[in-house]
Amino acid sequence: MLSTLRCRPILSLSLILVLVLGVWLGWRMKGPYRWYSVNAVNAGNNQVETPGMLEVGVAKRDITPDLDSYDIFEDVSGSNSYEPRKGDTYTDRTGSGRFDPVWLGGFNYNRPATGVNDPLWVRAIAFRNNGVTLVMVSIDSVGIFHDRFIAVRKGLDKDLEIDHVMFSSTHTHSAPDTMGIWSYRYLINRLDFRYMELLHRACVEAVEEAVLNLAPAEVYYTKLRFDPGKGFARDSRKPIVYDEILGLMRFTRPGSGETIATVMSWGNHPEALDGSNTVISSDFPHYWRQAVEDGLPGPHGMEGLGGMAIYFQGMLGGLITPLRVEVPHRSGESSVRENSFRKAQYLGENLAVKTVEALRGDDVRKMKDTRVAYAAKTIYLQVDNFYFSVAGILGLLHPGWYWGKIRSELNAIRIGEVECLTVPGELYPEIGDGGVESPEGADFPGDPVEVPPLRSRMRGEVNLIVNLANDSIGYIIPKTQWDVEPPYAYGLDSPPYGEVNSIGPETAPIIHGKSLNLLERLHAALEPDSEIESLIMD
Repeated sequence: MLSTLRCRPILSLSLILVLVLGVWLGWRMKGPYRWYSVNAVNAGNNQVETPGMLEVGVAKRDITPDLDSYDIFEDVSGSNSYEPRKGDTYTDRTGSGRFDPVWLGGFNYNRPATGVNDPLWVRAIAFRNNGVTLVMVSIDSVGIFHDRFIAVRKGLDKDLEIDHVMFSSTHTHSAPDTMGIWSYRYLINRLDFRYMELLHRACVEAVEEAVLNLAPAEVYYTKLRFDPGKGFARDSRKPIVYDEILGLMRFTRPGSGETIATVMSWGNHPEALDGSNTVISSDFPHYWRQAVEDGLPGPHGMEGLGGMAIYFQGMLGGLITPLRVEVPHRSGESSVRENSFRKAQYLGENLAVKTVEALRGDDVRKMKDTRVAYAAKTIYLQVDNFYFSVAGILGLLHPGWYWGKIRSELNAIRIGEVECLTVPGELYPEIGDGGVESPEGADFPGDPVEVPPLRSRMRGEVNLIVNLANDSIGYIIPKTQWDVEPPYAYGLDSPPYGEVNSIGPETAPIIHGKSLNLLERLHAALEPDSEIESLIMD
């Protein structure tokens, strides 16, 4: 009897601890904006035969962290990572008593920033016509989770009557960790919330200013098909399929021809600097944008277009990368293979030359249809990756757990004769342009699932597939190419890279199917007799 009485306090304490743990886990799993959802299409007043001139506005904000307000380490070990056991030290500028640097996202854990090569940006372009106001935002970031973008949408001035905002990360691997993956921690969340607040304010300000800057514009568009395998990128995983379409739009002021903005989209990892780099940079997109805006000197140079250049990341899963690629100088007189700023510069400037030549070439068309329309759909994706599941349940990565699923989003956008489909991760190009295989040895034999190719069902004269849009969920791998169990496809002795950074084999089929459905809804809404739905942002 006495022993039973002694056990009661222990049992009561255990029960309390279990309840506290349950409440804490429930709170972490709930995530922010639990009931947020979008599920609609908006083509505005599509009954108007001549919708009038498109209005366009742009704005940008510098999101480069001020390294003077962070700790800087002394790399005694020469490893480009903070290793105090090997003698690395730091200056405690923050006064926190611990090492608080800017941790870079991508490649390796434990990679603190030591300098700045070029500024990081939030760049926004707003469109308005036929009663629809839409903004597209490009962010120099390795990736950002969906809840952060919901917060930006909710923080916008409602008086501006913005119907929808699409966000995309350029995926540079030399910018601050904005996902909490690479910040030198194991169980403790040390995401730089100060930087995330800076990023949030910059997004809100850029979106609002772009809308306030709306003014009539003329639009010129084109696309350039080229072989990225020749000095631009490498597909590091079979089958060899690239994003071969460089999609381009140029917006000018009527009468003067002055450039307001140039929009470029094509798929390649901004990682020409590799994992040894500790200097902040947007990688090759910096040199691409800069050269399009300002031009290039010398006999192999060009006159820039002026205005603001905005890059939206294309299909880069697979893994499409500049690593181990011999990149020529635009003159053809030299080349560089080693990963470096020189390589990033060569790559960006070569893309700029192609961009400007194409927009000044014979295949450029002037936009006539000028209507703005979009469709947006909240989706839920099954998480089969064990580590991602644990991180999601604990609220460390991609906050918000829906009983084995996470919430994300797809968009389909129409700007006149240009159509854009957005996906929330890194899409394998074979899903977008065709070439999905079912190799012997992969885990799910049978016919390819992700058919037809997404771009074949898009109806623009130029069709863009923007990656890392409104979220960052990792690689989107064709199901029949999924390969984690032996024997391995294509004669490999070990699993290919990709699956470890994917939430599961069902991701691609779900995104493919729902993308096709969303495109159908957008196309139906653009028909003259369609019923128009409104987008609910709450």
